[in-house]
Amino acid sequence: MWDLWPEDLEWQPMSRRLRTVWVLRSLLNVLILAVVAAVPLTIWLGWDGLLWALGGYVVLAGLRVLTVTRLVATWGYAEREEDLLVRHGLLTRRLSIVPYGRIQLIDLSAGPIERMFGLTTVQVRTAALGSTTEVPGLDPPVASALRDRLAVRAAEVREGL
Repeated sequence: MWDLWPEDLEWQPMSRRLRTVWVLRSLLNVLILAVVAAVPLTIWLGWDGLLWALGGYVVLAGLRVLTVTRLVATWGYAEREEDLLVRHGLLTRRLSIVPYGRIQLIDLSAGPIERMFGLTTVQVRTAALGSTTEVPGLDPPVASALRDRLAVRAAEVREGL
């Protein structure tokens, strides 16, 4: 009843390596938090505070790995005749529908961790102010092909206007 994602479409999943990239990014963020927490805990509680910070890191890291693993599985995209659909979300499900005629710019981007794992993100910017839809975790050839299809389709739709 609450599932807003159309089931009759052929949803394209993200690369499995995206899970590893997001887990590494999350663990790095949690590690920074643990180091920041370890300093005052060590000052106030001595070596016991350092053990508390380490234990907190292990617990938070484990929870984050489980959450990120499930979150990556929710991402997908589908191309229809008139628009691109992007879905994601674990607790709050999101469905972005990008009409081809509204596409203004299509970017490919990859940060250092993504490049290490051979992944690329497609960013689709539309005519709406500040509106960007992302399709993360694609292999570079797949991302390039998606960018080219979207650009061709957007040009075809604009010519028909």
